[in-house]
Amino acid sequence: MRQRLKQYLLIGLAAAALLFLLDNHFVFYGRQVHLMKKMSLDLHDTFVSLNNKRPETVLKNDRLREAGIGDLMVELGMLSEDKKDRLESKYTYE
Repeated sequence: MRQRLKQYLLIGLAAAALLFLLDNHFVFYGRQVHLMKKMSLDLHDTFVSLNNKRPETVLKNDRLREAGIGDLMVELGMLSEDKKDRLESKYTYE
């Protein structure tokens, strides 16, 4: 009985961890890790590094742009609010 409960608990923990991975973007910048909520449950762009990437390259990605990576990049000082708006409008209508 106790063994069966441990198995159910481990299965539940594994399911919760998988759901957490499916629901969040993990954005790495330097030694910091930032979490962003995904728009849909999938494994696309789960782990993203901003190190050595231009803001234009990152904002081309529709999934990341919809999740709000532009706002995070403004917070981190990678680009200004004005430039973020210009790039987002440019890639949204392409």
